[in-house]
Amino acid sequence: MSKAFPNARTLLLQVSCGVAAAYLLAGCVNTRNGVVQTSPGRDAAIVTDSDETNGRKRAKLRTELAVGYFQAGQTTVALDEIKQALAADPSFPDAYNLRGLVYMRLDDPAQAEDSFRRAIALDPREPNVLHNYGWLLCQQNRFADAQQQFSAALAIATYTDRAKTLMTQGVCQLKAGLKPEAERSLMQAYEIDAGNPVIGYNLASILAQRNDWQRAQFYIRRVNNSPSASAESLWLGIKIERQLANREAVSRLADQLQRRFPQSREAIAYERGNFND
Repeated sequence: MSKAFPNARTLLLQVSCGVAAAYLLAGCVNTRNGVVQTSPGRDAAIVTDSDETNGRKRAKLRTELAVGYFQAGQTTVALDEIKQALAADPSFPDAYNLRGLVYMRLDDPAQAEDSFRRAIALDPREPNVLHNYGWLLCQQNRFADAQQQFSAALAIATYTDRAKTLMTQGVCQLKAGLKPEAERSLMQAYEIDAGNPVIGYNLASILAQRNDWQRAQFYIRRVNNSPSASAESLWLGIKIERQLANREAVSRLADQLQRRFPQSREAIAYERGNFND
């Protein structure tokens, strides 16, 4: 059963924010041989099964079960599994990381912060935990503290999911009103992961806000020509193409919007001709 569950370290709460409301910020989650993976950037020796105590093995199993329940929306069941994991091994950082995500979903930021801080105290160089803690701080409008966590994650040379953190950092900077900084972060993320619709949408939005319509068109077209097109991205594309007087493109995007998302706020705004919405 645990083989189907993702990595508790890399699991990131699915959230939306500001101009990225169309999309979910989600970290990649993986398992290998059904075991929660450790970060590849560790200085410590590789831990094998014979090195682990029975308590750590039980904690891993319970945490993997908790991930499955968490993803299935069974949050309280996930929390109960985490409690059992920590009872088996109170020093298992993955369980604290997942507990932080559970409490974020339960809208308990104090408990979420305590959980992430405990995970970091046990494993200060785990970038995914730093990333998750940074996003929690961003949601609380603690932007300087969030930036510190994102920077710490990105400073780990072996971190393989840098695009995720750069993207989230950029969205957080947008939330803080730091548009030039957000654009730099998102451009760096785009260089790593050009196919990510969150990055493309946000870049297009920033560029549109400063009337750089041609560049905005480039990024939003890539999103809307992919399976990730949403009501929000189609609506942004319509407004950009309208500014560039591309009537055919406006018509094509509007047809998709009304056909695929007829009850959306964006479709209603289009029907009313409210292009400032």
